[in-house]
Amino acid sequence: MRKVLSLATIGLLTILLVVSDHPFPPPSDPDRESRTAVVALGDSTMSGEGAGAYEPGTDGEDGGNWCHRSRDAEIVKTLVEADQKINLACSGANSDKLRNEQLPQLRKIAGSNRVVAVVVAIGANDDPRFSEILNKCFEAWGKRSDCTSAVAPEWTKRVRRMVPKVENTLNAIRQTMRDSGYLDSSYQLVVQSYAAPVSPKMPRSLQNLSGCPLRTTDLQWVVEEAVPELSNGLRAAADKVNARFLDLSRAGEGHEACVGGDKPETEWFTRLSVDWAGLKDQKRGSHALQESFHPNARGHAQIGRCLTEFLATDKRDGACVPKLDGTLGLTTES
Repeated sequence: MRKVLSLATIGLLTILLVVSDHPFPPPSDPDRESRTAVVALGDSTMSGEGAGAYEPGTDGEDGGNWCHRSRDAEIVKTLVEADQKINLACSGANSDKLRNEQLPQLRKIAGSNRVVAVVVAIGANDDPRFSEILNKCFEAWGKRSDCTSAVAPEWTKRVRRMVPKVENTLNAIRQTMRDSGYLDSSYQLVVQSYAAPVSPKMPRSLQNLSGCPLRTTDLQWVVEEAVPELSNGLRAAADKVNARFLDLSRAGEGHEACVGGDKPETEWFTRLSVDWAGLKDQKRGSHALQESFHPNARGHAQIGRCLTEFLATDKRDGACVPKLDGTLGLTTES
């Protein structure tokens, strides 16, 4: 005998369909709630490029990838109450690669763990192609010319073209979590921007192949225009999907590559780094400069410290800035 639903029951189901992010979550691991995880997605700044201590299989060995996922990456150094801190980021990733390669992994993790936070660093390898610009500035130094006269006029357009791509990627992350049975409110989605790895305040004696072969005018443009504008674009994308935003644009002040002079141990970013042995290997040669101008292990530890503070707050936006005691700290809007 077929059971007829009452009008009250039908009304209740209608309300559920309207107000719930995912009214009928798919079956998941029954033990999922007992295992918590924080997941990192994105590109080289999140994977740990420049920090060394790379996970096996992510340093190009035996035909493996070049994701350079470091055991000293910021997500590993973040002190959060979670059973696992999982790094899915990959050096060189853009928005497309994050969606196609990292989200399927996120889906599996979200199904077998209770993900409490997803931290994302993406966008620089989309239209801005920030690493490519630094390489052009390096080449310009060798030719004794500047690079910003050609790049700067296009920078704003590049950042504007990036914003919808990052927004689409963040929406895809949201949908992946919804498909795994999560409400948007049941985990933190954090978008972080990029720190300027170099500064015009470095000693002239290091503006060469022994440290940072970049011209002062180009360094000024990176710090004063390129990085802040990139950060503003990422903030706009985060706002559109109701994600939290952590501004790193000033995170390296006073600790950029080469500013330490004869005390490189005070720097949080790698100087020009050359894998000399790799240059002799045809398969590794194209990656010989890959670690240059990225946060080093000290930098990742400091960013991880600031991210820890941010995850513990309920503020929508925050920024990481160096403190008087020489560490990186969090500031938030009142």
